[in-house]
Amino acid sequence: MSGDGVRIDGNTLRLPGGVAVRFVRTLRLPETGTHPLPPGLGEFPLRRVSDYPDTVPEAWRARGGVMLPMYLREAMWLSFAGTVEPAALQVGVGKVCAVSGKPWSNRLTRKPQNYVVLPRQPWLDGINSGKGTVRQFVAVPLGLGATVEGQVTGEEVWGGVQLQTFPLGAKALARWREEERLRAERARALTPPGAYGVAMPMAMAPPPAPAAMPAPGAAPRSAPAMGLGVGGSMRQEVYKDDRPATDWAEEPAGRVFVHLVTPPEWRRITGEEPPPSPVDRAAYTRAGLPWFDYYDDQAQDLAPTDTLEGVKPVGDWIGDDHEPWQQPAPGQVKPLKGKPVEDGDW
Repeated sequence: MSGDGVRIDGNTLRLPGGVAVRFVRTLRLPETGTHPLPPGLGEFPLRRVSDYPDTVPEAWRARGGVMLPMYLREAMWLSFAGTVEPAALQVGVGKVCAVSGKPWSNRLTRKPQNYVVLPRQPWLDGINSGKGTVRQFVAVPLGLGATVEGQVTGEEVWGGVQLQTFPLGAKALARWREEERLRAERARALTPPGAYGVAMPMAMAPPPAPAAMPAPGAAPRSAPAMGLGVGGSMRQEVYKDDRPATDWAEEPAGRVFVHLVTPPEWRRITGEEPPPSPVDRAAYTRAGLPWFDYYDDQAQDLAPTDTLEGVKPVGDWIGDDHEPWQQPAPGQVKPLKGKPVEDGDW
């Protein structure tokens, strides 16, 4: 399962229509309570499956796509920074929609909505599971029944993450581009000369180190397959689409299958060392490093579906989480968007 025009730029996955997706390592939340947004701790490395035809499992070669390494119970979030033009992005976990809980589909639906709207949705940390909350994406092996796929469908066949993007239709895109042109002209007219200052160059990520070649004659084998279950709950909206459904193209522009690889298999397949194991979250909090709170007073949040509300955390399947938890101090929770001004009697 792969798509025309899908490419890797550093560790950013770029899909047709200007959609940019990064897979970000993060702290795993406790499975009880509702928490602020955890920080990003760097990007997962991405590699193309087709670059390792001699060492990836045969089924992966058939599906194509990309792969990234994850530790057992490691958490991730998806960043959509860098997406410019509007797009509808479907996110599947084991071919179960992370927004609606419905089976994977090649069509956009509204009842229930089975996609996020970019760039309106800046990120997605987990499945849509409650009013104004999501349950964190957490890696678990297939075969235990702990994945979202296993709990929703009763089977664990696919694993991984699936992405599919739909652009605006031709008329809606032309209208949006004209609106953006007029908005830019108004902004230039209101900006004094010299207000922009000197542009700073963007830091470029270093290219990945050359991969060690697998041993001659090394045959591909069945890799331990990984999927996504859920962990703790955090405050995050999944935005309701406010565009007419007819604005979107009827056919997807591109799709890609993202395989999740255990660190030992990553080393065997690619010859590269995986990232170090995730940082201890109590040590992070004790160091005074920030957590985040994102408040959007303009948000129209999607209601959770019964299917996803009932998904149980991975601890119910593979045991309690014994990693120590330390609640962040109030000053460590940094707002990412301004709070509303309260009105009173006049």
